[in-house]
Amino acid sequence: MIEWLGIGHLFELSRAEAIVGFFTPLAIFAVFFVVQLLLPGRRVTGYVIDPETGSPRSYRLNGILVFAIAVAVWALELTGMPRDWFYRSSIYAVAGGTVFATIFSILAVFTRPEHKGKSPLRALWDGRALELQFFNHRFDTKMYLYVVGGTMLSLNAMSGAAYHYGLFGEASNPGVFLFAAFLTFYVLDYFVFERVQLYTYDVIHEHLGFKLIWGGLIVYGWLYILPLWGLAVHPDPGFAAPWNHVWLIGTPALFLVGWGITRGANMQKYTFKRWPDRKFLGLIEPEYIEAGDRRILCSGLWGVARHFNYLGEGFFALSIALVFGHFSNPWAWTYFVFIVGLFISRQRFDDRLCAEKYGAEKWAEYRARVKWRIIPGVY
Repeated sequence: MIEWLGIGHLFELSRAEAIVGFFTPLAIFAVFFVVQLLLPGRRVTGYVIDPETGSPRSYRLNGILVFAIAVAVWALELTGMPRDWFYRSSIYAVAGGTVFATIFSILAVFTRPEHKGKSPLRALWDGRALELQFFNHRFDTKMYLYVVGGTMLSLNAMSGAAYHYGLFGEASNPGVFLFAAFLTFYVLDYFVFERVQLYTYDVIHEHLGFKLIWGGLIVYGWLYILPLWGLAVHPDPGFAAPWNHVWLIGTPALFLVGWGITRGANMQKYTFKRWPDRKFLGLIEPEYIEAGDRRILCSGLWGVARHFNYLGEGFFALSIALVFGHFSNPWAWTYFVFIVGLFISRQRFDDRLCAEKYGAEKWAEYRARVKWRIIPGVY
């Protein structure tokens, strides 16, 4: 079965190596906790209101510094760990990381006050606390999840590229290196605009349960590279010269289009929430619907579709599916299928949430003005 799936190479560790792989995430979680706590960071306020003070919650951000140090340590092999270790130990790391994420989730959920009407199992999945901060707001759990998950996403992708090059050398598939470059750029962009994350769905609405903790640490950090599990052992697809150029130029172009849409939409909303009357990029006049003391942005990219940023994520996921050049291999499409399912589900949930937040009448007015959910003219 394993060989049929094409992932037999991920089960070649010795028993001792498998045990080390199982505990690798725990070591990473501990090291990142200490490093993020000790390194300097900039103090900023976010969008979420602290119920104890009535003011915007304070955050301490140093993700880009943690990321840069982690990449340098990995690239220079300063721990003695080979560069392909993260990839080769993926299966065992996901198993171990899931166990540890479950333990963390139990602690995060069942040390918080109980919510009436929610079963313990549902509480474990969804969470109870919106935020958990420690050490006088020096450590924020959500931002820690994204720093660990984002950094490990990049390191796992680059580790897979190192493994692939070790197998094929000059016959390597350039798409594997583009895949690692796409994800590393994706993560670096996140850290450059780390403060913008404080104004996004996860930080504002998600509670700290297994869904978010496991999702932030393991799904984001290890499972986003799932296409590589089945494709790191495949060489260059061997396209003829003209098609090779279309493939190697077209997929990065599609990735950049997706990134531009998502980053642009998120930056426009961030600008609107911080400076409601400021033109985005000095060009796009903010138009909005008044809903009591709240405002619903409906101009620029947010006037094209209610979740136009998700379309950018879809283009990015499609570029991932195409970048390996093995278009008929099901592994190439795993990330794309996951992202499409995730954001269609999230969009539907967000519609219900916004109807409660802004009022059914005002949200209906917004839906009448911006009728498309994600894809203009289609959906």
